[in-house]
Amino acid sequence: MASNEKGPVQLSIETKLTEALNPTEMDIVNESHLHAHHEPMKGVTNKETHFRVTIVSDQFKGKTLMQRHRLIYSLLNDELQAGLHALSIKAKAPEEEK
Repeated sequence: MASNEKGPVQLSIETKLTEALNPTEMDIVNESHLHAHHEPMKGVTNKETHFRVTIVSDQFKGKTLMQRHRLIYSLLNDELQAGLHALSIKAKAPEEEK
């Protein structure tokens, strides 16, 4: 898979977050290659294990950082159970972007 090509896990993340959160901004970066040498990843052939997610949505208004992260993790539970190892999340409400 080329570095700019989106795999099935990334596409699933994009779809679920878009449908549930209707983001005004969203960036999802596959950073799996940066972690391939880590001990827990030894022998893992999946190329979609680590992602950085930056998302801005009205759905985050009035929610704490913990609540935002829990919401995202709950939306991506299937991916996490299937081998998604780590997410780095920046979740903001639109007014926090200014």
